[in-house]
Amino acid sequence: MAAAIPSPVSVDALRARAAADPKAAIKEAAKQFEALFMQEIMKSMRQATLASGMLDNAGTQLGTEMLDTHFATQMTGQRGGLGEVIARQLERQMGVSAVSGAATQRPAQAAFSQTNGSARQIDFLQANQQAARAAEADTGIPAAFMLAQAAHETGWGQREIRQADGSSANNLFGIKAGSGWKGAVAEVTTTEFVDGQPRKLTQRFRAYASAAESFRDYARLMKENGRYSQVLASGGSADRFAQGLQAAGYATDPAYADKLGRVINTTLRLQRVVT
Repeated sequence: MAAAIPSPVSVDALRARAAADPKAAIKEAAKQFEALFMQEIMKSMRQATLASGMLDNAGTQLGTEMLDTHFATQMTGQRGGLGEVIARQLERQMGVSAVSGAATQRPAQAAFSQTNGSARQIDFLQANQQAARAAEADTGIPAAFMLAQAAHETGWGQREIRQADGSSANNLFGIKAGSGWKGAVAEVTTTEFVDGQPRKLTQRFRAYASAAESFRDYARLMKENGRYSQVLASGGSADRFAQGLQAAGYATDPAYADKLGRVINTTLRLQRVVT
């Protein structure tokens, strides 16, 4: 019995493998490219051969094509073959280490790794630091403090507030939509502390067109609401900033200031290597 022809790995499967093991995904992709190339060679050779026409029909043509695919598959993946050349080229283009198989880290990522940071934290800070600096210019609150608060509220971007259609509300600070809010709204179930006890409640949150708009609205809230005068006066003190937010009732969590203070310290340490 002829060996079964292995089916090619789907694009989605290759993408999933690339996230976990880039080198293995590159090797598989290179092997498939090589198989396609060899199959085209077999096809060209068949076309260059004069057929008798006596036994040619749709069935024999299909059988020939399957046989060519089988031979092409069997000839791929050999040491020193075309697949290795393709794989090396892909590795260079994607920055994958030939030794470890891991993607080569950007300078900032490598520095973060040395300070117990993660790629997720890098991406979050780099994506939002420009908006945070603009908010700092408006409020005087250090950008690192606001980045830390956004990181705390969203779990470094993992716990986004989402609208009914699943799209992001871009609300990085968990700002609720009160009666005076005229913009878009996202209703979600969240944990609130009532008399010191956590409760699941459905709340209305403001929705923005972008994360940068969220930072701008946060800056307006800090400047225009007198409750946050202590926050604006915190200067460069992380403790005063966190305590000022809790004293103003920004969050119902009684441990909010302590939790935020820890994230601020982490952000200040890691931000030194983010460019």
